[in-house]
Amino acid sequence: MTPNAALENNCVSISGKVIASPEFSHEVYGEGFYITYVQVPRLSEANDELPVIFSERLVNPELVKVGLYLSVDGQFRSYNNYSNKGGRKLMLMVFARELEIHEEEVTNKNPNQIYLNGFVCRKPIYRTTPFGREIADILLAVNRAYNKSDYIPCIAWGRNARYASTLEVGDNLKIWGRIQSRVYQKKLSEDQVEERVAYEISVSKMEVVKENNNKREEKEKGD
Repeated sequence: MTPNAALENNCVSISGKVIASPEFSHEVYGEGFYITYVQVPRLSEANDELPVIFSERLVNPELVKVGLYLSVDGQFRSYNNYSNKGGRKLMLMVFARELEIHEEEVTNKNPNQIYLNGFVCRKPIYRTTPFGREIADILLAVNRAYNKSDYIPCIAWGRNARYASTLEVGDNLKIWGRIQSRVYQKKLSEDQVEERVAYEISVSKMEVVKENNNKREEKEKGD
């Protein structure tokens, strides 16, 4: 896949307040990358706190100060973080391709929007809450340049959840929505619980790419 095609598969735009000073993450060929956190407002007056990784060549990290506001355009990417204990954890964050610093909140655009075009890489899990709300978990593999992929968890609701329950592994799916953060508790032992944060896409619209699913349709006809 060409770099330009990969960029079109994964488009993110967020804006919000800086709530953490940038910290050094890693270096690639002499280029340093830094991580900060941005508080992005929801319509419900709650907030999502999203990690943003950016290059020092894009903006001087010293200029990204707590209390200022950022507008970020880029991609939502997944990284494998290997611990000293031999475990592996999937890290998700916004990779900035363009970044602007503002002294005041940006209010002239949607502060949190994402578009993904990828492939279902495991059978979606459909369930209902105790209050009867329908939910489906989707794991989407989105191709990146140079034969890499990002694995992005998505959550669909209501009729989108019912539709997602019919999807099969390998189906090509387009998704529109927003990135959300969710705090949960991970039980480590009988008397130890750790609070963690999950990042996922809350789906507002989805569409199956029919022309890329011919093999599935032929199989269904054969059955």
